[in-house]
Amino acid sequence: MNIDKKTIRNRSTDAVFERGTNYRDEGRIQLLDRFGDLVTAAVSGSNLYDVTVEFGGRSIDTRCTCPYDGSGDCKHVVAVLLDIAADPPQDESERVEAVLDDVSADDLREFVRDALAEHTELREQFLARFGDDHKSVDEYREEIAQLFEQQADPTVFEAIDFSRFFEIAEQYRDRDRYLAAATIYRAVFEEVDEKYNWIDGAYDHYARIMQRALDGYADCVLATDPSPEKFDTDAGVLEARATAEPRINDEQFWRALDDLEDRYEER
Repeated sequence: MNIDKKTIRNRSTDAVFERGTNYRDEGRIQLLDRFGDLVTAAVSGSNLYDVTVEFGGRSIDTRCTCPYDGSGDCKHVVAVLLDIAADPPQDESERVEAVLDDVSADDLREFVRDALAEHTELREQFLARFGDDHKSVDEYREEIAQLFEQQADPTVFEAIDFSRFFEIAEQYRDRDRYLAAATIYRAVFEEVDEKYNWIDGAYDHYARIMQRALDGYADCVLATDPSPEKFDTDAGVLEARATAEPRINDEQFWRALDDLEDRYEER
């Protein structure tokens, strides 16, 4: 986990680097944890934001639930990276591996069952990685709708975190279950588009979420090598959103449809 101040500065603008430095000095980092090459933390700002840093050889992948849309890393990520550089956190994976070597299969099974019963998100990721079925578009849309309802007061000012949906989709894609992943991407862009008139802030965040879901949907549709008839059905999903009222994001959907059709024809 080798990173220095110069590298962190190069990953952000000067202004963001200064703010990130201040955030670390002010003690805004909470619950920092390391497991192998993955570091997670919570950083307090106008809200409490979740930061994820994953080290992979020479690459560093960073994510934050804040609505930052500028160049490079946000101030919350910078603060966490600076903390890692100054005092690398203890790797908890070593302790876990040591205990796993001594745990019986029955005890481990019981622990996993209890953990899955208690933590819904963990259960969803478990089923996405090992199960054979998946939820419907409507079921995922209902979960996303509940997130909007929880944030609305009466409109939504803050950036809602959709990361768990994208993580589940990635689990399906890792197993080549592209239709299951496409179901999640579709639910995200359909429900965010449906609720767009609720949004009164963090517009760039929601535009990025929509685009990420549209890109993922297109990738998964093409990965299934669809017949012309099946492709028309999948592409029709985008056309339906492009023509839905009110037409707030219709241009984004038309662009996504044109791109999908071009990529299909080039196969």
